[in-house]
Amino acid sequence: MNIVKLVAIAAFTLSATIAVAQTTAKKETSGNPIFPGWYADPEAKIFGKTYWVYPTYSAKYNDQVFMDAFSSTDLVHWTKHNRVLDSSNVKWVKRALWAPAVTEKGGKYYFFFGANDIHDDTKEVGGIGVAVANKPEGPFKDLLGKPLIGKIVNGAQPIDQFVFKDTDGQYYMIYGGWGHCNIVKLKNDFTGVVPFADGEVYKSITPEGYVDGPLMFKRNNKYYLMWSEGGWTGPNYRVAYAMGDTPFGPLKRIDVVLKQDVNIATGAGHHSVLQVPGTEEWYIVYHRRPLGETDGNHRVVCIDKMYFDAEGHILPVKITNEGVEARVIK
Repeated sequence: MNIVKLVAIAAFTLSATIAVAQTTAKKETSGNPIFPGWYADPEAKIFGKTYWVYPTYSAKYNDQVFMDAFSSTDLVHWTKHNRVLDSSNVKWVKRALWAPAVTEKGGKYYFFFGANDIHDDTKEVGGIGVAVANKPEGPFKDLLGKPLIGKIVNGAQPIDQFVFKDTDGQYYMIYGGWGHCNIVKLKNDFTGVVPFADGEVYKSITPEGYVDGPLMFKRNNKYYLMWSEGGWTGPNYRVAYAMGDTPFGPLKRIDVVLKQDVNIATGAGHHSVLQVPGTEEWYIVYHRRPLGETDGNHRVVCIDKMYFDAEGHILPVKITNEGVEARVIK
């Protein structure tokens, strides 16, 4: 082999090595969005040492008849799991399958969802359902054969459910659209709801400015209620929060913590949060609309860091194109 060929081979090998290195360097952070495709309303969970994101498939209502999931061990590299929930396994679902909430209990995984976008509960079947599987990637199958909550109570459309486990082991569900937010106490087997000690079943905990997308967590004995404000198709969709001493309030609105950045993306909202177990590392997982997009369904899932100040207030989140660095759960 002559010297010219050797030089050519060496040059090709070097360029290939550089290309691989550049590709690897580009994945030092998750990037935003964290995976391709039009998705929204992400539910972020940790099961074992794996991160999971369960989003709404962001399309026209009649096309929203399934849900995908995504898993990662480091927040940077994501694996897609197709159709973990499909309307073929939930016969009463016809369209508008929205906003997953997933929790593990007793070795099984429970998948709560909103469906059918009902506006009149006397004429339409729909609302919040629940499905179950033996693995976080499903397949999830209908648990009840009917909605868990199929009525409009306290003015709250039965959508956008979030399941919250309190430190005493009790599970609650916070939900509601149309500017109204309810909390209910779930049965131990998730087949229904039970009254509170005062006999009330559906407690209204609607904070000032609430639109939809509620979420609750507990930190340092304080309860945080977060929600989305504004219109979901508009640039000013955003996330605000309140704090209180109980899950039922009073929950006082404090501030907006997630919103658009006109240099990065618009419509940043309907989120969830992750806390790395045993640490004070927090992430916010949310959807937003790429700059220049006007289609309401063109939304993507992103992740950024979330921080607290010394008083426990959530600091304004800086949305980024870079996303977050790799974080493996030890």
